[in-house]
Amino acid sequence: MISIWKNLNKLRWFVLLLVFTLLVLLPYFHVYQNFTSAHAYDLLADSEKEIYDIMEWITSPFVSDPARDLNALKGTTWSGTLFGLKLSDPLAFLAHIASTQSFYWALFVSTLIPIGLTMLLGRFYCGWICPGGLIYDLADKLAEWIKRAGVPLRRNRKFDLRLKYIVLLVGILISAFTSWVALSTIYPPAIVGREIYYYVTTGALGAGTGFFVFTLLFDLLVARHGFCRYVCPGGGVYALLGKYRLFRIQRKVEPCNDCGKCNKACMFVLDPMRDGFGIECNNCTACIAACPEDALVFVRGIKDCADQGPGHAGPIYMKKIAEEKSTPKEIG
Repeated sequence: MISIWKNLNKLRWFVLLLVFTLLVLLPYFHVYQNFTSAHAYDLLADSEKEIYDIMEWITSPFVSDPARDLNALKGTTWSGTLFGLKLSDPLAFLAHIASTQSFYWALFVSTLIPIGLTMLLGRFYCGWICPGGLIYDLADKLAEWIKRAGVPLRRNRKFDLRLKYIVLLVGILISAFTSWVALSTIYPPAIVGREIYYYVTTGALGAGTGFFVFTLLFDLLVARHGFCRYVCPGGGVYALLGKYRLFRIQRKVEPCNDCGKCNKACMFVLDPMRDGFGIECNNCTACIAACPEDALVFVRGIKDCADQGPGHAGPIYMKKIAEEKSTPKEIG
């Protein structure tokens, strides 16, 4: 079973890449649908014919009528349809309520699966689905390469983790008073999907790209995964929903040797080595993959265990045991 846990991080990267690939393909599917509906292949420009031919090659094994069947895949990770199943980010639902002052049942129902999964797995969306999270993870790898090249990067600035809840509240209030879905303009999953769609359909990028680049620079130069940890309003929503998640990572103290590799691997700068997971943990399993002693596993429980102290295979605990054995016991 332990080997399965250690391979989950590879599965996570696969899922992230799959989601991102779908986000790139979806606007091309939409363009292809328009082309097939027009029945005017000969009138297309050469570049458009190239898109048509590639999309036909990709989709033909799965669909017989692209104009109809490709409707099963629509939208982005903000809100969309996946094989006919409508799914929406809970933040999209909150933003809709705030901006329209109305309750739309269909949109609420589309959030039930994401909400349910979050209550089971915690802030998993941030580590397993978010296209922005994939790019931030890649930026984290880039930062490590830059450091190895001898360029110092100070990414250890700390801010109040409650800042993202203030951003969330301010965004909701702005939407309530202006009917403008303000949160979607600073929320990475919404930005990435929207900018990809703009680029594919118009050949241009919007202002969201500039904002997203700014968040990347913030991560690279100021704080590791700083936007996700301190600013992202969606991260705040998922953290609150997943506070009492059913499945969480826990340290087995007996094989732990206090090597600290789990802490180094944690991109949210938590403290797995001392059982410091908490509400911010997104169950990404990077700490599990990094642990050489298989001391981190998934358990069922609605609360993290308290600090269990030094690992029993580590120098601090071993020294304590040696001292206890060498100390004479008092008689009587």
